Amino acid sequence: MAVTDEAIEKIKGMIVSGALRPGDRLPKESELAADLGLSRNSLREAVRALSLIRILDVRQGDGTYVTSLDPQLLLEALSFVVDFHRDDTVLEFLAVRRILEPAATSMAALRISEQQIDALTAQLDALGAAPSVEELVACDLEFHRGIVQSSGNSVLCSLLDGLSGPTTRARIWRGLTQEDAVSRTLHEHRAILAALRDRDAEAARSWATVHIASVEQWLRSTL
Repeated sequence: MAVTDEAIEKIKGMIVSGALRPGDRLPKESELAADLGLSRNSLREAVRALSLIRILDVRQGDGTYVTSLDPQLLLEALSFVVDFHRDDTVLEFLAVRRILEPAATSMAALRISEQQIDALTAQLDALGAAPSVEELVACDLEFHRGIVQSSGNSVLCSLLDGLSGPTTRARIWRGLTQEDAVSRTLHEHRAILAALRDRDAEAARSWATVHIASVEQWLRSTL
């Protein structure tokens, strides 16, 4: 194991064990390096790496602190990595989304409020029966984000938010080239909303699966 990796593991161990908690300030560099049996250079590199993935917060003139460790904060690193995807991995992103989003939609059926359902319905009504592809995709992103947020699981929400970006181009491409893509998408959105309003978790899961799988199947056949 590289020296920096060893230093990262030791700091991680302190956080996992509870020796360092969210919001705690790290001991002085010289003290922490001695306690962990590390050189100050390797400790410094470890701190820099952990700050990049939002585990630590380095405040100039103040010290280094453990962040809140909130899932949404930590998963920002995933979004950064996802931004560097290649076109040939879009199917893999869609496959992961097909696994996770129906589960989130099913959870939302039991938690979403009537006001939230009304807001999603109004959003669809405002879109009309014949929106442009760009309008539809923008609405699609907000529609699914609103449902996933209603699941009450911040980790799922952050994961799916990060995964939605790489599939945007595929959704636009489908809307431009598949004859009934717009009408099918609107129909599936209405079906998902009806299942949510009925508090039918299994129907919500099924329609979300159909909705996402249709994009995946289209892209697979096109490629």
